Amino acid sequence: MKVYQTDNIRNLSLIGHSGSGKTTLTEAVLFITGATKRQGKVDDGTTVSDFDKEEVARKVSIGTAAVPVEFEDIKYNFLDTPGYFDFAGEMYGALRVSEAAILLVDASSGVEVGTEKAWKYTEDNSIPKLMFLNKMDKENVNFEKILNDIKNHFGDKVVPFTLPIGEGENFKGIVNIIDEVAFEYNGKDAKEVDIPAELQGEIDSINEILMEKVAESDEELLEKYFEGEEFTIEEIRRGLKLAIESGDLVPLIVGSAEQAMGVNILLKIVKNYIPSPANVGVNIGYKGEEEIERKVDVNEPFSALVFKTIVDPFVGKLSLFKVLSGKITKDQDIYNISKDDNEKLGGLFVLRGKEQIEVSEMVAGDIGATAKLQITQTGDTLCDKSDPTLYDRIEYPQPTLFLAVEPKAKGDEEKIGVSLNRLTEEDPTFIVERNSETKQLLIGGQGNMQLTVIIDKLKNTFGVEVDLINPKVAYRETIKGTSSVQGRHKKQSGGAGQYGDVHIRFEPTDEDFVFEEEVFGGAVPRNFFPAVEKGLLESIEEGVLAGYPVVNVKATLFDGSYHPVDSNEMAFKIAASLAFKKGMQEANPILLEPIMKVEVLIPEAYMGDVMGDMNKRRGRILGMEPQEDGSQLVIAEAPQAELFEYPIDLRSMTQARGSFTMEFIRYDEVPSNIAEEIIEEAKAKKE
Repeated sequence: MKVYQTDNIRNLSLIGHSGSGKTTLTEAVLFITGATKRQGKVDDGTTVSDFDKEEVARKVSIGTAAVPVEFEDIKYNFLDTPGYFDFAGEMYGALRVSEAAILLVDASSGVEVGTEKAWKYTEDNSIPKLMFLNKMDKENVNFEKILNDIKNHFGDKVVPFTLPIGEGENFKGIVNIIDEVAFEYNGKDAKEVDIPAELQGEIDSINEILMEKVAESDEELLEKYFEGEEFTIEEIRRGLKLAIESGDLVPLIVGSAEQAMGVNILLKIVKNYIPSPANVGVNIGYKGEEEIERKVDVNEPFSALVFKTIVDPFVGKLSLFKVLSGKITKDQDIYNISKDDNEKLGGLFVLRGKEQIEVSEMVAGDIGATAKLQITQTGDTLCDKSDPTLYDRIEYPQPTLFLAVEPKAKGDEEKIGVSLNRLTEEDPTFIVERNSETKQLLIGGQGNMQLTVIIDKLKNTFGVEVDLINPKVAYRETIKGTSSVQGRHKKQSGGAGQYGDVHIRFEPTDEDFVFEEEVFGGAVPRNFFPAVEKGLLESIEEGVLAGYPVVNVKATLFDGSYHPVDSNEMAFKIAASLAFKKGMQEANPILLEPIMKVEVLIPEAYMGDVMGDMNKRRGRILGMEPQEDGSQLVIAEAPQAELFEYPIDLRSMTQARGSFTMEFIRYDEVPSNIAEEIIEEAKAKKE
């Protein structure tokens, strides 16, 4: 593949609901441009971009795949992102390095949840886009109906750049409105035909809308428009490009990826109207505390952002990056400013699916890959050490579903830990952590599908099998009452004996644990106080109800006795632990559970269901805050034990439109009926 200059590059993320045809569109593009001899199919597992074992098995995209193609002297870097919500982080990474997005809509299904989410993300992040209305050849497709559906959801900024000739099973061609040409298709072959007379009225009214968009894009053009002058082709192109760049216009292109219909027009519209990296102007980075601007220009110092990592046990690690300034050659030394260390390039190539196509250099705006970087991770900045730049990391969604991992075979623990950490390199939305209290290994992600894929990868790629279970709850124990007890340890046998005797008062406190003494007259010598405290500190690790750590207890040593010969530190430590067990039992011990603050963002329509569900989880609604976009933020508190499967349940309750965040706030008493079950379970385990 030849080296393309910045002006001749287009970087596009394919986004949209799962099943809208993103991967099929990449196949059509590869076929149309001659990169492949035949179109692969998702169902057959023969596509270029779904090359991972898990993708082939599931028939869905799991990771972003780069698919560069060359057409009419332009290099198109398509980034095929997963539509499944668990893998939204892949879309975030791809969009960070794209100048624009192609939002696919399935014409037979209309606007779906994934369409809404992808639209919202591009709007919030000011990413220009165009829409590809796919599957126009599916039965019962009605173009007018679907166009109204799109406009109702997203407004009048969506304007058709093409119109279908026929629809459903009769879909046979496409009219390019701006160029005023029509094509009929036979396979990938498109022949020019006359524009059907019945479409002329529609074309004229769309052209009128487009001319208004052109006028609004520039003061000079607006003046010309009001004076009734015609725009030149260059002015139309410039005006439409500006309107798309600013987000005021979203072109709609109709087609069928499976039949490769409309793909030639799509490529041409992208070439003419979608910004190249050079149009973006500057990237903002940092040199120490100072903010600096890096132009997307080959003459600037080299800088690049790593937006994806692929871990392959055979090939090693592949890092995909976008050159943000300057250029990179394959024998260049690079510096990872995020890790403050040098890296050695393991070759320089572009990835097309899993195929590595070597290149000699890569200029600002292009997307490439290298292998075997030792310390570099997704989100890191690579640059020229003599003139460094650091870019903001990619922002990913926080994990919401946590499950515990248990090995199926004994002795696999270490291998599991190492393999899971390798997989976190590949997917930054997935985390692994050891809970220091429950001693469980936890994995966290966006949902069930993502964690299941991780477990399958563990088995198929690294050869270890595990079970996923709900995490243990880190309960606590405390007391509600007060007790004064004696703990006495006396051991007389041949030789030196042991004697320790303490009287301790136990009472609730707001602090974790407090030890005080008010011994008079030397009943317990001062040098044994630390032993008593140590005995108590060791005892609070395990409560009397279910063996959970004890909190919020104050212990006051107020009396006792000692033996001048047999008393020692060990004897007083044991005496204190005996007093602890007795004192806890007599002071009305209770079980505490962690309470979480939950903030749920949902469309208004789901309020009743979500609030009813929160009540079933022993939750309390604290308040509701209406949002600018019409959605509602529900603020609630609920026990952690009731929330392990909340991500899955919220998704099904809201058709995946709801999202939430959760944080620990305090411990509260467990209701007695539930506490009894927990205590019984703990006793049964002990036996």
